[in-house]
Amino acid sequence: MNGVVEIKDVWKKFPMHRDKPGFKEFLVNLPKFVNRNSNSDFWALKGISIDVKQGECLGIIGKNGAGKSTLLSLILGTIYPTKGGIKVSQKITPLLDIGAGFHPDLTGRENIIINGVLLGLTKDEVMGRIEDVVSFSGIKEFIDMPVRTYSTGMYLRLAFSVAIHTDPELLIIDEILAVGDEAFQKKSREALLALIKEGVTTIFVSHNLSAVKEICRRAIWLDDGMIQAEGESEKVVGDYLRLITHGQ
Repeated sequence: MNGVVEIKDVWKKFPMHRDKPGFKEFLVNLPKFVNRNSNSDFWALKGISIDVKQGECLGIIGKNGAGKSTLLSLILGTIYPTKGGIKVSQKITPLLDIGAGFHPDLTGRENIIINGVLLGLTKDEVMGRIEDVVSFSGIKEFIDMPVRTYSTGMYLRLAFSVAIHTDPELLIIDEILAVGDEAFQKKSREALLALIKEGVTTIFVSHNLSAVKEICRRAIWLDDGMIQAEGESEKVVGDYLRLITHGQ
């Protein structure tokens, strides 16, 4: 493997906690409790290996609970693998819980400055781009109001605009193309495609299969913590749709 993100035979388990049974439940299910391993674990990922190359946009699809969020958390370094290794060689710009760093009592303009710096720009660099950020977000008339007065759509549009104007190297995106109205979603897709063409490596997790086919050349289908299929996005998405539609 030789990529921006190298994931080699990664396994991740979480402990399975459950409350102690009541007396009646204990008697009815006694054989299960006698035989059950009290330290049972849930394996969220099982032997995942992925190599994401410079400038590639990789789509990741799968049903809820397939392991997508766990995989993103591992790449971000917020959790660590139980087995295997992960190497990330570029600065990550996450578009996951977008706007999580915004302070509700500060204005949109003040939050642009703070978040731009948190995402790796100097204050002077942020100030030089602030009008572009505001213009892209489309909320200029509200930019000097506290963000607690914003609608959810306005809040997310501003956060997305900040992120794409901070010279991202590796974008980690989770469903963010649903931000705003249809016009803003189109603008967001175009901005993302422009970044990819400029060489920004992107990992895009989404249930929007049309967007995955449009934006990503390669896709991975996760199911039950394992890679079910990997390859050209049109084929992988088609295989996934056939399974969920017809069960074959």
